Amino acid sequence: MLRKVILSIIGIALVIAAFLYTKHLIANKNKPKPVPAKVVKTVFVDTVKNTTIPIVIAASGNLVAKRRVELYSEVQGIFRPSSILFKPGQTYKKGQSLIRIDASEFYASVQSAKSSLYNDIAAMMPDLQLDFPEVFSKWKTYLSNYNLEKTTPKLPQMTSEKENFFITGRGIVSSYYNVKNLEERLSKYYINAPFSGILTEALVSEGALIRNGQKLGEFIDTSIYEIEVAISKSYASFLKVGETVTLNTLDGIDTYTGKVTRVNGNVDLTTQTITAFIELKHPDLREGVYLEAQLDAKDEPNAIEIDRNLLSDSNTIFVLKDSILDAIPAKPIFFTDTKVVLKDVADGTIMISKPVPGAYAGMLVKPYSNTKANK
Repeated sequence: MLRKVILSIIGIALVIAAFLYTKHLIANKNKPKPVPAKVVKTVFVDTVKNTTIPIVIAASGNLVAKRRVELYSEVQGIFRPSSILFKPGQTYKKGQSLIRIDASEFYASVQSAKSSLYNDIAAMMPDLQLDFPEVFSKWKTYLSNYNLEKTTPKLPQMTSEKENFFITGRGIVSSYYNVKNLEERLSKYYINAPFSGILTEALVSEGALIRNGQKLGEFIDTSIYEIEVAISKSYASFLKVGETVTLNTLDGIDTYTGKVTRVNGNVDLTTQTITAFIELKHPDLREGVYLEAQLDAKDEPNAIEIDRNLLSDSNTIFVLKDSILDAIPAKPIFFTDTKVVLKDVADGTIMISKPVPGAYAGMLVKPYSNTKANK
């Protein structure tokens, strides 16, 4: 009996619980769902004002000495030591001896040839006085000024055909040019600095045997350098010889001023670029330094300059019209790594000054206000 009463109570409780749960489900089903709040993005804007934008072409390259001499030997002999060591980094003034090759043996041959020429002229003087007394005085003066220790002077000018035949027939002219040839050869045993500069490469040392055709080193002028830069052919009409160029190092610390001295007339078939040469003068410059050049091409009127990432692939920019984004076309005329110069954007247009993630035409936005920040 008690068992039946307990089961009855449990059954009634289950029915009541099921009723209440069902009622709760029905109430929640009819309750309206919450509407999420609409998020309006804040954007940075700027008012367009067309001005004159300077078009600056960026280029880069390494400095190279404008005047460079590769030293080669045209004779053979022993490299004689001098007061200045022939080592890289050694400076020389114009005309100072760079290399002296032992020429004692060849020097004796030159002196012998000069002595023979002197003897030949002296031997013809008696006949010259008898046959051509009118020219005897100038040849006597030449012979008196003849010095074996100095460069052989030029022969007196022959004023008549008979005098020419007489002098040539005695072998004087051929002997003279033979001596001049030997003197020219002798000068190649001494290599002097063609200009003031520095030795950048030394391939021989004092006491070494130098052979004909051997490279001895490299000598450069440190007072003037030039840099070779490649410019797109589309800017070829902007490049002019004499244009001032600003150059700076990669770290931006040092800035130099140069000028365009030469522009190549050929376009590189592979890169479609034109080579320009910029000349620089500065005591701090060194060969091999990497510089970036800024070439002033032209001034573009009625244009604006913006960040490159604000221009879409379809050449449009986002502007703000009554809190709604709109995409308008623009005409790009010049690109750099980070900037782009645009035309055909009207003054007073309110454009987006910083990229907006997920932006699209018709998007509801609000401009950023720094009123609170100023308080």
